[in-house]
Parts: sequence; C-alpha cells; structure tokens
Amino acid sequence: MTHPALNHPPSNLFAGTWHPIPGQTLTSRNPAKPASINWQGAPTPSAIDPAIQSARQALPAWSNTPLEQRFAILRHFQKLCAANQQKLADLITDETGKILWDAKSEAALLPAKVDITLDPAGALARVTPFEIPVSSTRTGRALFRPHGVMAVIGPYNFPLHLPNGHIIPALAMGNTIVFKPSDKAPACGQLLAELLQESLDAHNAPTGVMNLIQGGAEIASALTKHNDIDGILFTGSWPVGRRIMEANLDRPTRMLALEMGGNNAALIMDDADLRQALIECLRCAFISTGQRCTCTRRIIIHEKIAHKFIPAFCKAASSLIVGDPRDTIPVFMGPIISEPARRAVIEFQTALQRAGAEILVPATEIETPDQGWYLTPGVALVDRFHANIRRDGHCCDQFDAGCDIEVFGPLVRICTAKSLDEGLTQLNATNYGLAASIFTHSQPAIDRFLTECRSGCLNINCGTAGASSKLPFGGLGLSGNHRPAGAFSLDYCAYPLANMTESGPDAQLVAGMRMDNAWLS
Repeated sequence: MTHPALNHPPSNLFAGTWHPIPGQTLTSRNPAKPASINWQGAPTPSAIDPAIQSARQALPAWSNTPLEQRFAILRHFQKLCAANQQKLADLITDETGKILWDAKSEAALLPAKVDITLDPAGALARVTPFEIPVSSTRTGRALFRPHGVMAVIGPYNFPLHLPNGHIIPALAMGNTIVFKPSDKAPACGQLLAELLQESLDAHNAPTGVMNLIQGGAEIASALTKHNDIDGILFTGSWPVGRRIMEANLDRPTRMLALEMGGNNAALIMDDADLRQALIECLRCAFISTGQRCTCTRRIIIHEKIAHKFIPAFCKAASSLIVGDPRDTIPVFMGPIISEPARRAVIEFQTALQRAGAEILVPATEIETPDQGWYLTPGVALVDRFHANIRRDGHCCDQFDAGCDIEVFGPLVRICTAKSLDEGLTQLNATNYGLAASIFTHSQPAIDRFLTECRSGCLNINCGTAGASSKLPFGGLGLSGNHRPAGAFSLDYCAYPLANMTESGPDAQLVAGMRMDNAWLS
C-alpha cells in the first residue's frame, strides 16, 4: 500500500538505494477514515546495521565536502519542498488527521528551516570558525567538527517539521543521517527522505549520506543502543527519552538532544485582558487536537475573575468545530491519531472524575460514518496541581486529580489561585518545563514570571503553543536535556575544538627547565 504522494513503495533507504519492505506488520491508517491505508510494510531490525554502515562509510567524504556544496544541496531541497507544499500537506493530513490548514502550516516550515539554518548572521555564526591572536607569534583558532553518524527519531505530531529540524542542521555541519520516523507516520518520514535523497543525487553527493529505517519501538530501541552511532536527536515522550538516556549511560561522548514533551500551564491574573487570555488558552489547549508538546494542559486562573473566565472558556471549548480535516467549512479540530490515543484521553478523564475533579466539559467520542477517531474537547476543574510523578512517569502515590501527567489529547485542567505567589507555585507544580504563559499587564508580575518560572519557553500575553523557529526551542526537567532545538539546533550538531599555531622559532624555557643546543647536535 502506497500513498500517491510517494515515489517508492514502502521502503527503507540505505547505501543510496531504496529497499522495499512488503508486508503488513506496520500499517498507517487515515485517522479520519481508518479503512484508508496510507502505508503498509514489514520493517525488521536487519536494516539497522546496513543503514548505519552506509552512513559511516559516507561520513569522511560528506564531512570533507566544502560547506558551499553542502549548502547548495540543502537549497535544492528547499526548492523541492516549496514546489511540493500541497503534496506534503495532503500526506500530513491523511496520515495524522491534522486539519488541512494546520498541515499546510507545517509543510511551510520545511523550506523556512533551511533559511534559518543557513543564515550567516543567525545561528550559523555560532558554529563558524574564528581566529584570535594569542601572542605576537601564536594564533588561536576555534574550529567546529561534525559529531558523525546521527540517529534521528521522529514523532507523529509534526512528522515532517520536527525531524527536518534535526536533519537540516546535522547535514549542514557535515554529519550523516539514519532517520527512523514514527511508526504512526511512516509515509511522511519516507516522503521527507525521498526529497532529501533527490537533492543529494542531483548534486552527486556521497552515497549513504541520508538513510531511512522504518519500524516501531523495537527498532528504535536497537538503533539508540547501537555502538556505531555518534548522536541521537529525539522528539517524543519522557518515558522513551529516559530509556534512551539509560541505554547510553556508558557512552558519555554520544550526543543526546532530547525533546520530551510538557505539562504546560498558563497563569491568568486578575488584571489580564480576558478575551485575549481566553482565545489564546483555547487555541493552545486544543490546536492539533491537543497533540502538540507545547499545548496548554493546565490553566491557573485568579479567583477574582474565575467566575467570568471559566464559564466563557467552557462555552468556547464546546463551540469548537470538530470535523473532517478536508471539510470545506471551517474546522478547528480533526481526529486524534489512533483509537488507543482516544481511549487514553477518555480513561484519564474518568480517572480525574473519580479522584474528585469536576468535569465541566466532557471529552466524548464522536461517531462518524467513516468511523474516524474523533472526540470533543474536554475541560476539568481541579483543586490544585502537584508535581507528584516518579521517574517512569507514573504517580508516586494514589492517583490525584492534580497529578503531573501529560495526556496527549484535547483535555485541559483548570484550577484557581488567590494571588501571584500561589499562581506561580501552581505554575511550577510540574516536573516538566517546556512552555508556560502569563496573562497580565503588571510588569512586576511579568518580571517575577520570567525569573521564577522553570520552563524553556516563556510567553507573555500569548499562549504556550506556537513557538518561533527563529528562537531556541526546548525545555527543562523532564522536557529536555539542555539541548534546545529551533534556532539552536546547529549548536548540538557540531562540537568545538581549539587550535593554536606557533609561527615563531623561539620556544620559551620556563623556571626549572634547562636546554643546551648542543644536545641536538
């Protein structure tokens, strides 16, 4: 089964050749119409070794390819992405259920990433060699080298944009790639690899620079444990990121850049513009059917305005249009990625209610003729939030309605706070730290938010979702390991080294050293 956007049947790619993987063990279905299959194949771990070997063999020639030639290949890829925007968006929609306007926005990020990466006045300046005088005869230089073979593990929620955000800077700096897409979006991953390989072939690049291996958790685990890779660039959940770190405890030189989700909060103070706060929190809680790592999962509202905000927010959430991603009428939310994902949202909501939460707007399944995996937005009211999870992501004690669990779907929890102090405490009641927002006109409150909030993306009077690729993107705590992507992705794709060159003949003796030129006679 092959989606019309693809030029090859379901395949792996290594040594510059596409290797079909016929079979049915991995199937990608359209979340809006599950009977429609986008991609179907039978990946096996046997592809891992040849893919890594291919990348390893290509590394010397690719890393020694002049920078201008590598950049020209990325510019070629940029043009292909721009020319294929509709094809890219169509596949994103069919494979993830993302609304078409949302899918088009993601497709537009691919060519934009090339501009951001190659901007000489931007991030590229931080990894450009430079020279300084150390003494009258000695010159110092900072050089930058690629890490080597980089394994890129992609997610399903942004199946093109997020892996592309790793791959483009990695290739620019001279690394070679082994890419494993999400097993929920294998067709998107293959299309990305097809466009990259077409660009490499058009410029006679070394064989094996770009490699693709399909598969699920077993193949991802084997790839991240492999002895012959030099870095892992991962986007996904904290439990999976934790397993990657555990598997690499004895490999301290391996670069790990991990983006692992968030339990993001918005704090709305009593002086906020309530219309602005409502629209931004509504958008960020439910955009992409709640399947963004920056989605607003928690809202803390000052008790003085809670009686206005909460009913209005619930009415607005109930009014969101849920429908087919390709509907001609305006639709805000499409289906969730899978039936298990939909069930997880409903089960979490049930657990919240049993633990004492008040379900203000119930998330419910929507039945459609095509049996798509639709559900409505959900809103729950809780007393407080608690940072009470173990390292494996489960609650430490009895399940609590304010527990620190990220549920990847359209369900948001709300609590109230009496003051800024209490609001900031609730904001930080999480082990995650990806994104947070405050809505206020008070500069002292903003200053405290910027100083005290433990998150990597801090937004003022705008929501948690919708990061700029021109800024660093990453989190603290269980959200990341201090390797932000976005405009800072180049920084983890090369390592600095120092070089000093002496041009004079007069090496200096220091105290305690003796030297007689006759000793060299």
